[in-house]
Amino acid sequence: MTASAPITQDVMTIPRKEDATLGKPNLVGLTRDGLRDALIAAGTPEPQARMRVGQVWQWIYHWGVRDFAAMTNLAKDYRALLADSFQISLPEMVSRQVSADGTRKYLMRIAGGHEVETVYIPEADRGTLCISSQVGCALDCAFCSTAQQGLQRNLTAAEIVSQVWFAIRTLVDELGKERPISNVVFMGMGEPLANYNQVITAIRLLQDDLGFGLSKRRVTVSTSGLVPFMDRLSADVDTALAVSLHAPNDALRNELVPINRKYPIADLIAACGRYTQRDRKMHIVYEYVMLDGVNDSDDNARELARLLRHMPAKVNLIPFNPFPQTRFRRSSPERIEAFANILRRNKLMVTTRRTRGDDIDAACGQLVGRVASRQQRRLSDIPVRVAP
Repeated sequence: MTASAPITQDVMTIPRKEDATLGKPNLVGLTRDGLRDALIAAGTPEPQARMRVGQVWQWIYHWGVRDFAAMTNLAKDYRALLADSFQISLPEMVSRQVSADGTRKYLMRIAGGHEVETVYIPEADRGTLCISSQVGCALDCAFCSTAQQGLQRNLTAAEIVSQVWFAIRTLVDELGKERPISNVVFMGMGEPLANYNQVITAIRLLQDDLGFGLSKRRVTVSTSGLVPFMDRLSADVDTALAVSLHAPNDALRNELVPINRKYPIADLIAACGRYTQRDRKMHIVYEYVMLDGVNDSDDNARELARLLRHMPAKVNLIPFNPFPQTRFRRSSPERIEAFANILRRNKLMVTTRRTRGDDIDAACGQLVGRVASRQQRRLSDIPVRVAP
């Protein structure tokens, strides 16, 4: 959007409702095994449990049903048993904003009063949903608005997939498309791999044929470089990977992406190499925010080219999106193009991300949500280790 373009917003606020089923176990976000165990504990005969898991799973995720009474391929008495024993509970949709370019930002209230943001980006050939995995973020990346509030808490798998559930239901009604979301990217609030177990469960729900049915190339996890979890990710799920690189050397990346002090570039690139070994057709996307006078020089471009020249890599250049009190400025279009041309001359695939939704603070690095508590945790407070 040019500076002279008019900014128009469609802002809708959804009234708050109380949950009458509070206290019953929630079926949303359970693994298949977890759902099977829950159904058996509630009285489902064990021989029937596997079939019931598939049926309930499809009603919740594929058809978007929240009322057990609407699960019409189940007997009435079994529907009553489910209603007495469980709830289908999702976060509360608080508001929706629509950008002049068609980008939509959703604000959702989760347990504890926190609110997280989710962004839908429409394109001619796809619809991408950018989802959050944490309230805030502990990694302190200097150019990111989310990082300024620190980490409040992790999202549960239910809270993660609920963002997709709500967006699909809303977009089907608004746009009239049967499948408005073709891609899901973990690029919203938070560092996905710092909430590893819940994110893995969410990915499996997204890729399950009876769930959301997204293929492995349609789900992308973005990380700032938590190396041990990158190695686990390739073993646990089959998903695309994006790496928030943003600098071609340790000195600069230490400043911009502080996790680099724990896992420096050499370790990160080695982990990327291991990740692509399982699938030689996979290209990791290296995200590189363009900061005027900081990381956008010709020398920076040549150094980046040397770093990635032997990797199956795509470089995604991201024009910086400003936020209040930031010290950074966006590189000029001419500087971004010159940077990209150096990478192309060195045989790298390069794209420049088109800024979308910046008039509603929905662009990359601008998501902040709302927090119920100002208690914060930052990188120095949190031991980054591989959970058992």
